[in-house]
Amino acid sequence: MNDTNTSAETMPSMPEDGHDGDAGMVAESLAEWWHESARDLPWRFGRATPWGVLVSEVMSQQTQMSRVVPYWTDWMARWPDARALAEAPKAEVITAWGRLGYPRRALRLQECARVVAEDYADKLPRTYDELTALPGIGDYTASAVMSFAFGERIAVIDTNIRRVLSRVFLGVESRGGATSPAERALANRMLPKDEILGCDADVADNAGSAEHVVNSTIRGGKRSRLHRGERPSVTWNQSVMELGAVICTAKSPLCDTCPIADDCAFLKAGRPGLGERRTRPRQRFQGTDRQVRGLVLAALRELPAGATLPREDADKLWKDQIQLAACIASLDDDGLIEILDGGLRLPS
Repeated sequence: MNDTNTSAETMPSMPEDGHDGDAGMVAESLAEWWHESARDLPWRFGRATPWGVLVSEVMSQQTQMSRVVPYWTDWMARWPDARALAEAPKAEVITAWGRLGYPRRALRLQECARVVAEDYADKLPRTYDELTALPGIGDYTASAVMSFAFGERIAVIDTNIRRVLSRVFLGVESRGGATSPAERALANRMLPKDEILGCDADVADNAGSAEHVVNSTIRGGKRSRLHRGERPSVTWNQSVMELGAVICTAKSPLCDTCPIADDCAFLKAGRPGLGERRTRPRQRFQGTDRQVRGLVLAALRELPAGATLPREDADKLWKDQIQLAACIASLDDDGLIEILDGGLRLPS
């Protein structure tokens, strides 16, 4: 997974104390932009439970948001909490995952649901160590849930956030790969301190609940819409991520419409090395095992519940029979299908 792993020694120096004021101005501008322009996704703005937020984060990994929304909506309507998903038939879970990609994640999410239902009484745990101990939950997802669902002050670090922070504060392109210690230190350094605006601590402790409303307050002479109880660190994580997704994109950033263009060191430097981020080539899809596995699962999803795909029909799905057999075996190993005498089916 690693590209060129930029070390602390080779990255430009992090902003010094004198730049904290600039960081504060960036945070103010981003917060204003976020509350005016954020995409209205169904798990945002306190409308989803912590479990719903976790599901959205798992589904969104390496998948476009426009594809995730209908799947997430249907999924949560069918299985609104961890216990409901834990008790669902495995075949239904795989079918409902549809074309989100990486279907093994669906089963890992169900494994996670079983642990939450059985060990935590159907309540998602709130600590980093407990979250990362759940099946399939890593650093990014745990941090995102802690920030977006529970309002905790923690740096959320994904590709979009790394790109924005590197460009704005260091003036260089983020080159991908594993998060370096220097990038993590920068994210922690830029994370705003939490001073709740317009609410008390009791409200802040429930920053992810659906009862919250949007207040208006004056910030820097401008009127800003603030989600009641939303901590500055939460707004920061969400707004930086959103900026990287829709404005500060990897190859074609929309600098003319960026709310923090005046504070961007990368833009001032002439956008050096724009788009130079991956040392490994983009993975092709055509002809890969991923494509073959997807074809097998798609054929099984189209069958009535519990039905079997005859082996002769499965053999017609792909010309290279050796590759097809290997992919069918790997799907069976992953628990995504069952191999029967004369056919295949989704697991019961």
